[in-house]
Amino acid sequence: MQQFIRHPIILFFVSLALMSFAGWIGATLLRSRLPISEDSRDDFKLVQSATLTLLALVIGFSLSMAVNRYDQRKNYEEEEANAIGTEFLRAALLPAGTAAEIRGNLARYLELRIEFYQARDAQRIAQINAATADLQTKLWNAAASGAQTQPNPISALAVAGMNDVINTQGYTQAAWWNRVPVAAWTLLVLIGMLANLLVGYGAEHTSSKGRLLLIMPVTVSLSFLLISDIDSPRNGIIRVVPQNLISTALSLPKP
Repeated sequence: MQQFIRHPIILFFVSLALMSFAGWIGATLLRSRLPISEDSRDDFKLVQSATLTLLALVIGFSLSMAVNRYDQRKNYEEEEANAIGTEFLRAALLPAGTAAEIRGNLARYLELRIEFYQARDAQRIAQINAATADLQTKLWNAAASGAQTQPNPISALAVAGMNDVINTQGYTQAAWWNRVPVAAWTLLVLIGMLANLLVGYGAEHTSSKGRLLLIMPVTVSLSFLLISDIDSPRNGIIRVVPQNLISTALSLPKP
């Protein structure tokens, strides 16, 4: 299930097949074996309407969850850029040799953070994370060493700024891991299949069955595609562009 929800296009075709199959079962098997009597038609329409309403609500809630997570990833990207830019300036509060070392490492660190947002290959992402952790250790050791050499409240600002740089990267990583739960996706697919089954089951005229069995699965699958795309940081079309990090990189003085 996780492989499906992480790849929006795959999820679209899989959900389209499932929704279409559910509609076909309702229109052929259930309709022929358990025909709806006139006495129970009103009750059936009530159940059908309630199920479709529930599906719409669940889709809306899931979309809201995905959008909130997307906004969170954007906000943390902005915070990362501000933290790196601020620390680049605060490095001047440390001894000259330490400041030059920190600024050089910060420039390389900034390049890695930009590449983190743009990379899609899992192996390259692992390499970026390893290099990022190594640079964080070097940056922190340099800031701590500089503060110990020149212990005063002013140099403490540089250490605090370095702490913000490291913390914001951790917040960003947590936000990229924070996805719509698999249980929510499972419930969403099950309700979608049940709704399509009821739509197919309730189609009275043969001429309308084809349209209903096509329109409803496509609409639901497109909704799933949108949710998955927004919720997928790397595999979707809608992605967080590191525009603040890029702007910060362009604003740094060239060596």
